[in-house]
Amino acid sequence: MDQMTEPLPGPLQQLARSAWQIVLVLGVLTLLLGVAVLVWPKATLTVVGVLFGVYLVLAGIFQLVAAFGTHVSTALRVMAFISGALSILLGLFCFRGALESILLLALWIGIGWLFRGITHTVAAASDPYMPARGWQIFAGVITAIGGIVVLVWPFHSIAVLTVFTGIWLLVMGVVEIVTGLQFRSRAKAIPQGV
Repeated sequence: MDQMTEPLPGPLQQLARSAWQIVLVLGVLTLLLGVAVLVWPKATLTVVGVLFGVYLVLAGIFQLVAAFGTHVSTALRVMAFISGALSILLGLFCFRGALESILLLALWIGIGWLFRGITHTVAAASDPYMPARGWQIFAGVITAIGGIVVLVWPFHSIAVLTVFTGIWLLVMGVVEIVTGLQFRSRAKAIPQGV
């Protein structure tokens, strides 16, 4: 019996039937965020820069707590401590001024987009059964290109970064909506009960 027609246990069946709704809602929210970024680009950068600093400080604090509170080797504790301390330092650096936070944010986003784009493209290209596969590959390539642009020109690309972020969020929102609708049609095909 193939995997799509094999009955799932109760909780897994319910999760499979409602997963499309979660993906669809995330797609709509991503699309709305993309519209907000394109409509208010300057305010978006300022708010995101501050939130990024807050995120780094909080992540650093949690890493420091984890360094002292976990039962792992000394080397891992030292790495967690160093990582946490650097995160707090970078977060505080973000609060020095808008320019510093935007530069740090641009570099962070550039690296993140580059890695996400590469992994997204490879994952979509290697799985012939992935829903909206062509869109997934397209989104991965666009994300990787955006990451390269931001890393090469972090200051000069702030305006481009904002516009690209808005467009990227719109594209990802559409991809997530299409994927959610495809999951919906697959969820209808899942047999009832065990």
